[in-house]
Amino acid sequence: MTEVTREAMEYDVVIVGAGPAGLSAAIRLKQLDSDLEVVVLEKGSEVGAHILSGAVLDPCGLDALIPDWKAKGAPLNVPVTEDKFYMLGEAGQIRIPNAPMPPLMNNHGNYIVSMGNVCRWMAEQAEGLGVEIFPGMACSELIYGDAGEVVGVIAGEFGKNADGTAGPNYEPGMELRGKYVFLGEGVRGSLSKEVIAKYDLSAGKEPQKFGLGMKEIWEIDPAKHKEGSVTHTMGWPLGGNAGGGSFIYHLENNQVYVGFVVHLNYKNPYLFPYMEFQRFKHHPMVAELLEGGKRVAYGARAITEGGYQSMPKMVAPGVALLGCSVGMVNVPRIKGNHNAMLSGKAAAEAAFNAIKAERAGDELSDYEVEVRTGVIGQDLKKVRNVKPMWSKWGLTASLALGGFDMWTNSLFGLSLFGTVKHGKSDAEATEKVYGHKPIDYPKPDGKLSFDRLTNVSFSFTNHEEEQPCHLTLKDASVPIGENLPQFAEPAQRYCPAGVYEVVEKDGAPEFVINFQNCVHCKTCDIKDPSQNINWVTPQGGDGPNYPNM
Repeated sequence: MTEVTREAMEYDVVIVGAGPAGLSAAIRLKQLDSDLEVVVLEKGSEVGAHILSGAVLDPCGLDALIPDWKAKGAPLNVPVTEDKFYMLGEAGQIRIPNAPMPPLMNNHGNYIVSMGNVCRWMAEQAEGLGVEIFPGMACSELIYGDAGEVVGVIAGEFGKNADGTAGPNYEPGMELRGKYVFLGEGVRGSLSKEVIAKYDLSAGKEPQKFGLGMKEIWEIDPAKHKEGSVTHTMGWPLGGNAGGGSFIYHLENNQVYVGFVVHLNYKNPYLFPYMEFQRFKHHPMVAELLEGGKRVAYGARAITEGGYQSMPKMVAPGVALLGCSVGMVNVPRIKGNHNAMLSGKAAAEAAFNAIKAERAGDELSDYEVEVRTGVIGQDLKKVRNVKPMWSKWGLTASLALGGFDMWTNSLFGLSLFGTVKHGKSDAEATEKVYGHKPIDYPKPDGKLSFDRLTNVSFSFTNHEEEQPCHLTLKDASVPIGENLPQFAEPAQRYCPAGVYEVVEKDGAPEFVINFQNCVHCKTCDIKDPSQNINWVTPQGGDGPNYPNM
């Protein structure tokens, strides 16, 4: 393409991503100084369209940001009324008593919410304070200054042909420049990944770890509905094949969130996370709940699970990483939204002080210190060993040792284990097919379990087909030449949306990318054993359109 001329707009702070972290930062900036110019850019068609979370929300983040959130009508309508944990076998279950669990595992005072709806409400609060929010504006590039600092982003580029050239309706987008840029893209965001690599922000840290979370919303028989009930399970069907578990949350209107998480450090390349989720729903306890109901929505996304020891440095010249761009999920609690909100608040306060001191484009080191030593760091440090213990020693041992470790950390602020390392990345954990057998999964019955493509239609995802594929291959020969013979090309299975296929063409296998199906979970970018797939943002507004995930 020839040199592109773009209009530029200047702000004090440019925020990428209208999730809980980005919106919290925007709100806090305007609370501190109503004259600050703040813009939030969201790639989804509307705020909340790309938000998928469990979710049981710890309101401490909202308490700190908007203390009168109840009076302002925040959509936290279903307090948790009961909290159950089960270990599943194929035909039954054993309840794990709550009493031995550390207090941090208690959900008393938390709420079952749609984080999409919470973010829509937060966007209203931000706009009421004067924040500019632009949905449908994917940020495709960072802009760097003369000294290598981040000075802005390019957003809103539309109308490219499949080969990357300008189409007849091409729009070059805009440069949005700021004294500071906040990246609140969520897990494995494309700009965050670039920043981490460019400034070597992961140096000296453990590899980031991830899980794949899949979720369906079900409308069930009112006689079976228990508003406020929270259930978590471990064990079957995963067994020794992978770490992970499920959640079942009863919200309003006879609806239930049914979710399943598979840790992406599994070894067997034949594992099919989506089909493990579908099989889970046939467990007698779950099937009894769902029978007679109907699934009304589906979605998937990756979850950061590395915790305290995997958080990269979160600031570089002119830029700060927020929330899941860093990885702030408390894995045993299955909660990260509260920390995302608190990180946005902390970044905003650091930027406000810097701008007040007439600084720009430097490192917001106060933000880094606050996250690591403040309430976020304290929350994550207590549970830092649970995930690596599970990975190294298995579920049963990690339940006992992890529980003991959380107790000693909570009571005495120390661990007898120190800080356990994660070891390999999730991509490196994938083993070659030798020694592994294909797994025979039951065919979905269309009542409790569904094939991938049918379920993907319930994510309401859509992509303009003429644009460049946003799932790029570093080497197009790798899927068939290396991944197929060595790993049975696991992209066919680890993708929860059926994006990747190996088909036969002219008597030879061919790798096909159906990018229109993509729900932006980023699993392929994480789990591909050759690290050959690079997820970049498609044009703005494309992707899933989650109603109330």
